[in-house]
Amino acid sequence: MTAPPVARSGVRRSWIDATGLAGRSRAVRSLTACVIALAVLVAVGGALLPVPRPADRPLSVTIGVALAALLVAAGQLARLRFRLGRGVVSVSWGEAAFIIGYVVAPPGWLPLATLAGAVGAWAVLSWLDEHRNVAEVTHLAASLSLGAAGAATVARLIGGDAPILSVRTQVALVAGALAYLVVTFGLAALTLTLHRDAATAQIFARIPYAKIPMFVGNVLVGLAAVFALVRGPAWLFAFVPGLWLLQRTYRFHLRAEEERRMWEAFAAATSTLPGATESEVAAAGLRGALDVFGARRVELEVRTPEGEHRYAKDGPGQDNLLAGLPGPAITRTMVVGTEIVGELTVWLAAPTLPVPRDEAAISAYGDALAAALHDAAAGARVAELREQATYNFAHDQLTGVRNRASLLADGDHLLRSLERDRHVALLLLDVNGFREVNGTLGHRCGDEVLALIAERLGEMSRESELVARTGDDEFALLIPAIATLTDSAMPLHETPSPLPLAVRRARELAEHIGQPMEIAGVRLAVEIAVGVAVARAGRVEFTELVRRASLALDQAKQQELAVSTYDTSQDALTTDELALLAELQDALAVDDQIVLHLQPAVDLVTAAPTGVEALVRWRHPRRGQLSPNDFIRTVEHTELLTPFTHRVLDLALTAAGNWNQAGVDLPVSVNVSARSLLDPGFPGQITDALRRHRTPASRLVLEITESVAVSEQAIVDDVLAELRDAGVQISLDDFGTGYSSLAIVTRAPVHEIKIDRSFVDDMIDSAAAEAVVRGAVELGARLGVRVVAEGVETTEQRAALIELGCPNAQGYHFCKPMPADRIVQALTQLAEAAPDNIRPLRADDAS
Repeated sequence: MTAPPVARSGVRRSWIDATGLAGRSRAVRSLTACVIALAVLVAVGGALLPVPRPADRPLSVTIGVALAALLVAAGQLARLRFRLGRGVVSVSWGEAAFIIGYVVAPPGWLPLATLAGAVGAWAVLSWLDEHRNVAEVTHLAASLSLGAAGAATVARLIGGDAPILSVRTQVALVAGALAYLVVTFGLAALTLTLHRDAATAQIFARIPYAKIPMFVGNVLVGLAAVFALVRGPAWLFAFVPGLWLLQRTYRFHLRAEEERRMWEAFAAATSTLPGATESEVAAAGLRGALDVFGARRVELEVRTPEGEHRYAKDGPGQDNLLAGLPGPAITRTMVVGTEIVGELTVWLAAPTLPVPRDEAAISAYGDALAAALHDAAAGARVAELREQATYNFAHDQLTGVRNRASLLADGDHLLRSLERDRHVALLLLDVNGFREVNGTLGHRCGDEVLALIAERLGEMSRESELVARTGDDEFALLIPAIATLTDSAMPLHETPSPLPLAVRRARELAEHIGQPMEIAGVRLAVEIAVGVAVARAGRVEFTELVRRASLALDQAKQQELAVSTYDTSQDALTTDELALLAELQDALAVDDQIVLHLQPAVDLVTAAPTGVEALVRWRHPRRGQLSPNDFIRTVEHTELLTPFTHRVLDLALTAAGNWNQAGVDLPVSVNVSARSLLDPGFPGQITDALRRHRTPASRLVLEITESVAVSEQAIVDDVLAELRDAGVQISLDDFGTGYSSLAIVTRAPVHEIKIDRSFVDDMIDSAAAEAVVRGAVELGARLGVRVVAEGVETTEQRAALIELGCPNAQGYHFCKPMPADRIVQALTQLAEAAPDNIRPLRADDAS
């Protein structure tokens, strides 16, 4: 389609506008003026110059000059054109016209004849389809006239008055044609260069390639025509088919070269189209269209969901605003699939190719540009989504601050980048009673509270400090540079502590965040608990710093404090305790880690053994031997209780079987967990163990603590009754330390009472402790059950217990706990020495 010319600005029309020089550079206008002036001067001077006409010329001067002008006009009308950058170069039959004109007309008249013929021919061409202005037509004609002048001069100097068909004249005509080519080529190259239609290297490469084959044909046609004029003019009719074939050959050669050039430029331009952004693709597309089509102007309209974007670029060398945009403009809608990407409009310099070919090429280029724009938009969208995903991965979506994963990563990186001795502080903040906010106002209002807390925390943070949301209602502030406060009373040799300043920051945060806020029309205030941990950057991992701050925060919430600081006493949970459950499972899978140490109970007077208590130990492969206090709580609160109890019973009954085989008839006591007494299947486990070891039930004593029987009384009573019915003895351990000592002995009868060692330790100096021991001894006597005093370590304690009438005791005074492989010998020795131990004891006697 043809676009209307760009409207000219309101500038007053001058002779430059009238001649068509508007929009051209000063250099082009100067060259045009010089070429026209020189051509007119040479044409007029040559016509006035008296040059004698050789006698063998076939025509008169008038007819010869007219024929020369007609030949020039015919040669220009039969011109062939090809595109060179944004310019168009015409290749004509000028050399043939010169050779014939030189023979039929005086040489001095050739510049004038060429000027007249060229002006007439280009005027007709401009009127038909070229749309060239006065300046362009005159410039072209003047250039050809100067070429004819130079050619005539060279031919005259070489040929002189030699006959037409002489070798000298033929050489002169060829030399003149070559001079014509050099002059016209030089002027055309200079014009294209000044007008910036094409690069200089491209001009000097393509014009000779297109012109030289036609130049050779022109010379041959011209020389043959001269021979025909002289020998027989009728032969000129034979030139018509030959000239037609040459014209077709030249046209095919130029068209093939033009199409090859255009598609090479097309491939080069489309290879640069892919870009990261729309503007990059648009810029490359505009440059490529100018290069491929030699366009005067290219406009691009890109349609996106956000709106339309317009881009435009003019070809160099001409101001289109002043010169206007006459000529063909092709517009194509760019589509990818069913999606319209935009429109591409190309103003061609001249219709050098048939319109369908231009339209096909522009359509193909528009498709490539549309694909590149679509890919750039998709790439931009993908990059935007990737950036958003990266942001979401590192930030809390509700509050916009960092999330826990980002805090751990960035905090660890920050600590590694700091000086090793720099103090850093981590503040963990938790909202007290936040569930009440959610429960009363709803989760949406709760989210508003959290967002406002994050905002206030950000207001109080400083540059380089990291703010994060680490839990539902928990936030963190990492302070990478905490100063130190020096106390005037602090000795000079001691290092000042940064902890007070960190605590001050924590209190400021708690006070600022705790200011009243209005949510859903309700004015409320929240309380903040803050845990503070301070350490040197090079001496702690960031995860350890988080752990310490968490411990401090837990303490603050437990003690209902606003701020609490970390100290090492808060390390209740260690890595050893975390690994304890797995290591216990490994210990139960082998035979040599869970072992028993056995301690006899003896008659207080004779020291003869009356029973043996099994005390469990753990031979830990890494930590050494562990007592029950180190692991029994973990056992009682996990599924390991049943296999652990099974293992202890097996070990105890095995040991009892060994001393029974040695002739020592004593029961073995095993401590029982509270959870075991709540298991209705526990009595079955006991009877099964007794059956497997072929041990009478009377030789097994199960020690229970009085506190285990406080709750679930019905279940406990049933289990104990079933055990008693099976013949198993029940011992009440740690008697006197709980709240149900008297109640349990009446509700669940036992066979033995063991007085807790705390009363035995204090009975010498405490009348109250002595009264408890006395009451337990008397209670046992009245109920008919055994009484054993635990923890007897001195002669004084033994004597006091004997005086109170306590029959049995257990403790280091008699025998320490020992491995199972030594207990038989120890029991034998105690039994054999018993008669010798019957003697009066004084408080100061040694045992």
